[in-house]
This record gives sequence, structure tokens and C-alpha cells, in this order.
Amino acid sequence: MPGRGGRNCRGHRIPGGNLGGVGSAAVILLDTSVLVWLVVEPGHLSRAAASAIRRARRSDGLGIAAISLWELAMLFARGRLRAYGTLDDSVRLVIESAGVSVRAITPEITALAAQFPEDYPRDPADRLIGATARAEGIGLVTHDERIRRSPLVKTIW
Repeated sequence: MPGRGGRNCRGHRIPGGNLGGVGSAAVILLDTSVLVWLVVEPGHLSRAAASAIRRARRSDGLGIAAISLWELAMLFARGRLRAYGTLDDSVRLVIESAGVSVRAITPEITALAAQFPEDYPRDPADRLIGATARAEGIGLVTHDERIRRSPLVKTIW
């Protein structure tokens, strides 16, 4: 949505992507929890999230931020998800099962994440995921209420 600009903690404007038409977009970004639920427990997804994922899948429009690969590996390494083979194999299996593309972390994305205001979640992974969605002008499927309250990122849940 144009005009959903934001300001960082110093009051500087945070640039954003073109968010027009995100509600019907065929490209969306999944946060790490949604990615896991999609593969392991799809019943945890809201109706709106499941519908957006189905639409995006039809056009190969499902993506994740690169930082989600690390978060996934940590879930396997800490035993929060059951690993199948090596950590590498387990992460690949989730990515392939979900049918997602991995969005690179770019200098623009790191700058956006660093400029998010103090009221945005401080977790670096949350900031990089949100900045990826904002930089690409695509919706973010997330259950995280703090992110959903932010005007910086168009969310779907």
C-alpha cells in the first residue's frame, strides 16, 4: 500500500517497496514459523494464510528470507524439529517440501532492517524477514502479532 512509510528511531524516513495489490499478489514471503507449519502442521495456518499460500503456489510465488535457512537449521540442531539425516539434508527437505524460493539478503535489505524503528521486533531474524518483504514489495505471512501491528510490512494472517 503506497504511503505506508515509516521512520526509524532518529526520525529518518524508511524507504519501502511498492506494496500495491499485495492482497491478491501471487508472490508472498513466509516467516520461519509459517514455513514450518506449512510442512509439519498445516492445520496451524489461518484460512487467509492457507488461501494466500495456495494462490502463490500456483505461480511458484512462495518465498522465504535467507535468514530462515539458519533459523530452520537451529530448530533441527536444538531438537525442536526432528532431523532426517544431516542438518543440511533436513533443511533441504523442508525447502523442497514447501516449494519455496530463497530470497537473498542484500545490502538494501540489511539497511532497511537496521532502520526499522524501536517498536518493531528487535530479533535480527524478524527484522531481516520483514525488510525482505518490504524491499520486494510483497506480503509477509506471519502469525507474529508484533509484526502484524507494524505499518512497515504488509502482512497476511
